[in-house]
Amino acid sequence: MKELSFKVLIRFGAYFVVFLALLLFAVLVFKSSATFKSFGIGFIFDSVWDVNKGHFGGGAAIYATLLSTALAMIFALPVALGVGVFLTHILAKRFRAFFSICIELLAAIPSIIYGMWGFLYFVPLVGSIFGGSGVGLLASAGVLAIMILPLIACVSKDAINAVPKSVVESAYALGATRAQVLCSVVLPRAKTGILAGAILALARALGETMAVVFLMGGVLKVQPSLVEPASSIALTIALQFGEAMSNPAHESALFALALILFVISALCSSGVRYVFK
Repeated sequence: MKELSFKVLIRFGAYFVVFLALLLFAVLVFKSSATFKSFGIGFIFDSVWDVNKGHFGGGAAIYATLLSTALAMIFALPVALGVGVFLTHILAKRFRAFFSICIELLAAIPSIIYGMWGFLYFVPLVGSIFGGSGVGLLASAGVLAIMILPLIACVSKDAINAVPKSVVESAYALGATRAQVLCSVVLPRAKTGILAGAILALARALGETMAVVFLMGGVLKVQPSLVEPASSIALTIALQFGEAMSNPAHESALFALALILFVISALCSSGVRYVFK
């Protein structure tokens, strides 16, 4: 009886998660239908967003979201993987617990604190090096990379630690160097866990709002420079949703952006899994 109840509970939890995802998708489709009826598929590629004229295009927000996320992953993934390897196979054992706690604390810091820190210190640094105010995609990508780096590093560390010690010791016994063991034995076996960390970080970077409020600028325009103000999907929704409640067309356009972000997140997660399968 207990075993049957447990199975029912587990199945209910699994089906409920799927139901919530489908319900969320259905609500987004329903609320955004007016925008796609008015602008069609061109909404995705049109970069003009003019509330006063009732013309809405999501191209600029989509561009900023994809570019800032891609840059953040490029910056963070190699460093995070290196941190994971360092904590598990290079750092002296007596220091590993301390450094692991520090990395985990960095992963737990609220995003708004990263945003405030980035605005006060990172944005002026970007501005002094590349010119301009420093607010833009580059500053956003840099702070996003710092935010997601501990997350990838923590998951990668646990995945690398899960590789059986006997396999590692056997490789060393055969005369393999540390680099050969890491590249040919440890990392391939830890690939699934590292991939899970990368997907979690990708999802966080795609939907991050509070940090980029301070860093991106909130300008809905496709910028030719990484140091010019821009606006991601999440930032656009956060800044405009309050005023859009009295304008059905504006509200529908924001829901259309939310639907696009939902689809992008799903496609990116599925695509990463397929590439590394």
